[in-house]
Amino acid sequence: MNSGNNALRLGTSTYSYWHFTPEKTPIESVLDAAAELGLSGVEILHRQMESEENAYLQKLKRHAFTLGLDLYNLSIHQDFVHDDAVVRQQHVDHTLHCIDLAHEMGIPSIRVNSGGFRKQGSFDDLIKAKGWVEPWKGSTMDDGFNWVIDSIERCLPHAERRGVLLLLENHWGLTTFARDMARIIETIDSPWLQAILDMGNFLFEDDMYAAMERVAPHVRLAHAKTYPGGGSWYSLDLDYARIFRILLDAGWRGYCSIEMEGAEDVATAVPRSIEMLRQSWKSAS
Repeated sequence: MNSGNNALRLGTSTYSYWHFTPEKTPIESVLDAAAELGLSGVEILHRQMESEENAYLQKLKRHAFTLGLDLYNLSIHQDFVHDDAVVRQQHVDHTLHCIDLAHEMGIPSIRVNSGGFRKQGSFDDLIKAKGWVEPWKGSTMDDGFNWVIDSIERCLPHAERRGVLLLLENHWGLTTFARDMARIIETIDSPWLQAILDMGNFLFEDDMYAAMERVAPHVRLAHAKTYPGGGSWYSLDLDYARIFRILLDAGWRGYCSIEMEGAEDVATAVPRSIEMLRQSWKSAS
């Protein structure tokens, strides 16, 4: 087993402190909390940002630097699974724009979603449909893959120019299953497209750990879902040490980003998540 330099680079997503409630948690306050907890960095959720004005971007960058924190990923949303080329281009343009935002903040990567065959439902409907994987009437799975692959390929030249890595996450849709996620990454076959492993999102795999092994060689960032107090939609009893071993065996040396998704108050839930993950890391490495 390759244990790298034996150091866990642990950070938190700002999402841990804001679960899409009407009132946004200021990113500055998440940076302050992360520094107080001794974390190494923060991942910014794009939808949590108060502004895209340059003054705001530079304020966040300065604040993080002053606290000794890395800003290591900008987590954005897009959906390339559309039969309308105009709509797909809108999502490409959004991704290109977010590459520029990341570049301006000195962030070296952005989260990318494939999108899926949405049925215009809620997240609960997504779970019932097992990820919105089944094609719409008149479309095929190959259509979906072709739309996603073409869209991502159109983003890659700009990503390379800006020095911003695209990280495809197992975030439902055409990345619900590891084989499909790997198909996208390996078909494109670019050093500027790699992966995020969300530890809690291979929910519908027969063997989630085998699924993680399938994508582990591509993983550059891990999302550690934690569920103190019970999850918002579901809870998983994850073997974090086993997951860390899978990643280490594949040569992973990147950041692990806490995504606390439990009902417990964040003031106690994130510290408990930190302790649990650090203990799991010790067991793995």
